[in-house]
Amino acid sequence: MSQNQPQVHGVAGLKKHDIKVSGIVFMLYCLVAAGAFGIEEMIPEAGPGMTIILLIAFPIIWAYPISNLVAECGSVLPSEGGVYVWVKEAFGEFWGFQAGWWGTVSTYITNGVYVALVYGYVSQMIPMSEAAGHALKIGMILIFTVINLLGLKEVGKVSTILSILIILAFALVAVVGFLNWNTNPMEPSMPEGYSFIDSVGGGICICVWMYCGYECISNMAGEVKNPQVIPKGLMIAMPLVALTYVLPTLAGLATLPEGSWENWATDGGFAGETVGYATVLTQNLGAAWGYIFLIIAIVSQCAIFNTYLASGSRGFFVLADDNLCPKFLVKVSKKRGVPYVGILSLAVVTLILAQSDFTTLVSMEVVFMLALYIILPISVIKLRKKIPVEERKKRGLYVMPGGSPGLIFYAGFPIAIAIIALLINGTDYLVMGLMATASGIVAYVIFKIAYGGLFKQDPQKYPLNPKTKLAAGDTVRIGVYLICAGVMAFLGQFWLHWYEIDYGEWGPGDYDMFGNVIPQVLEGLKWGGLAAVILGLIVVLLGYKKDRPVREEAVDIDALMDKYLNEEKHESFFDD
Repeated sequence: MSQNQPQVHGVAGLKKHDIKVSGIVFMLYCLVAAGAFGIEEMIPEAGPGMTIILLIAFPIIWAYPISNLVAECGSVLPSEGGVYVWVKEAFGEFWGFQAGWWGTVSTYITNGVYVALVYGYVSQMIPMSEAAGHALKIGMILIFTVINLLGLKEVGKVSTILSILIILAFALVAVVGFLNWNTNPMEPSMPEGYSFIDSVGGGICICVWMYCGYECISNMAGEVKNPQVIPKGLMIAMPLVALTYVLPTLAGLATLPEGSWENWATDGGFAGETVGYATVLTQNLGAAWGYIFLIIAIVSQCAIFNTYLASGSRGFFVLADDNLCPKFLVKVSKKRGVPYVGILSLAVVTLILAQSDFTTLVSMEVVFMLALYIILPISVIKLRKKIPVEERKKRGLYVMPGGSPGLIFYAGFPIAIAIIALLINGTDYLVMGLMATASGIVAYVIFKIAYGGLFKQDPQKYPLNPKTKLAAGDTVRIGVYLICAGVMAFLGQFWLHWYEIDYGEWGPGDYDMFGNVIPQVLEGLKWGGLAAVILGLIVVLLGYKKDRPVREEAVDIDALMDKYLNEEKHESFFDD
């Protein structure tokens, strides 16, 4: 940028990078997987056979549909902010803000987990004082903050190097495990005394978590010169992640002694009597490989932190650019063209939360994530109506295969699985999640009134209600949210009462929160949910009388395509 040119902030001030498909693949690999760490907890909960079945099934019914949803939206609306932009174009700024809020807050909450895990792994090799632990956390955050401040291309280079190291390590586990096959890795299919529901319930939430993150790459699409590389990267990264999970896990179960599956844990092979992927190497190649694999575990958490710092820092930045967050967040560095305030703010919050107990925070994050996977498919369906498939194909954009039946498959499975996972997580997670998602409504009202939202950009297209100071029709939208949350609470408590009390006989120790008062909490969900539905219906009826939403105008497809596709000449998805 020339010294004579004025500084441009917001999305328009971002620097675009020539990132190849390989760079996208490895960033996606870090966002979703960065190895198979985490599956260890699934094996004793679900059983060896069920774990392998779920790891093979979920790429088909969960990861593949989500990858296609993200690829299709990212092809037609390749903009900084990803899911926020897609939902905004489908349903307006209110629901767009909710999606942006859920996705960004979830990253702010969980980024501290990766820093804390690095400290835990390092302390297994080197005993550390509390002061040394703090210094390690600060050092890690500083290093990857600097990398992110250099730009997205540097983030991609680091992701590539770290991904290759991780993939090689898990490939070695697979090879060594298969060469030293010792027992049937599929037996037992379920833990003794477990029913099918128990086994699936023990593994599904971890499996959902392990195959999440594909949508995060879209947050940075506005910084990629040819965003059509993102759909291509998704189609490569998805099977790469699945292979990283299935092959080493199958090999590990096959080579370790019969019955050892009950002792799998995330620190397996590093400490105590537990076993894991590292044990495959220490048992067959020697004890030194345990330390090598421990280093890979550290590299894995660093890789995840690096990419989520990049993805998460764009969330509030894009909202601020649309006047839906404090304006200081739109600041872009003049030389590098990166949203430095967003990066620094996420780094500071991570440093604070890395010292905290994550139980309550993670319970909120899980529901944020699952809510995002419900609204994303619904938005894709709406965008199919606004931007017909024929118009997309004329421009060489990616469209999910299968026509209408394909759309039902790609949209239906993620919605169904997200709802199932939400209910299987437990009463405590549902309660905290409903409370957490409501924070999006509160934040929207505050920021919309304070900063104006899209009304500031186009008062004619996005009019305000002079009485509420919100967008016209927001009263109705808030009512719809109350109805949806109320239905989830009211119907969910019937399932949870059966699953946890009548059938499952859960005890206080099975919950992270509210363990001693679960029956009372379920009563609260029932009556609170019913009250929310009634209140929501009243708000919707009043809204249609006093605050009717603006009638949707016919979409000018050419103008919309120009807005998102013609900032630069983009290659077709189908170009080599």
